[in-house]
Amino acid sequence: MSHNLLKGKKGIIFGALNEQSLAWQTALKCHEEGAQIVLTNAPIALRMGEINKLADAIGAPVIGADVTKMEDLEALIDQSMDHFGGKIDFILHSVGMSMNIRKGNPYTQLNHEWELKTLDISAVSFHRVLQVAYEKDALNEWASVVALTYIAAQRVFPDYNEMADAKSLLESIARSFGYHYGLKNKVRVNTISQSPTRTTAGSGVKGFDGFINFSEAMSPLGNASAEAFAGYCVTLFSDLTRYVTMQNLYHDGGYSSTGVTQSVVDKMAGQ
Repeated sequence: MSHNLLKGKKGIIFGALNEQSLAWQTALKCHEEGAQIVLTNAPIALRMGEINKLADAIGAPVIGADVTKMEDLEALIDQSMDHFGGKIDFILHSVGMSMNIRKGNPYTQLNHEWELKTLDISAVSFHRVLQVAYEKDALNEWASVVALTYIAAQRVFPDYNEMADAKSLLESIARSFGYHYGLKNKVRVNTISQSPTRTTAGSGVKGFDGFINFSEAMSPLGNASAEAFAGYCVTLFSDLTRYVTMQNLYHDGGYSSTGVTQSVVDKMAGQ
């Protein structure tokens, strides 16, 4: 059911790969709520994924962009404004990659060249996106920018590996750039710390099934789904959250505030 929360708004969504993607579900929900969308992903992801199916469903153009290249992001912003006929109201950054995780390197034995690539793609790219938008004055007043993070930025999850470092950097960028963009143009910048979700990226983390089951048992409301994440994004892109900025917002069914649940205690006690 649509509430037209994004009627007349225009946004760019990074990272939709397939129907499991948080970005994919967010694009569908934003479209349902009245927004116009530009979809973007890395050229290799465009070849591997199913993004054209999503583009057809919501009537959105697809513009490829390598987030490690300023010239690609500048072209993306320029072409998006040309398509929209004006400035942009929201951006979702749902981008992350770790070769160390893919290759099974433990945190204590990282390939540091790959680690730098992880930080570049998964965190520094967020600064690039914001910097390009800032320099081009591409965002309307009260626009909203959201990036996807995880609680491993604050707590140890051994198999989340170097992505924890990347998410810590991502959250810092959101705070720092949120300050400057708020002063310049009242633009809001936040991160959402989502429950573990069965996406292509998430499933690549070692022990993911146990990980997601533990989170479910530790969350009073249970794990938040991709569809629920999309709805939360819509509220942050809407005018109803104009004074929320520079925050890391937990969307995890209460996991982040729960020390232990009775079901976990009972399991550990063998009951």
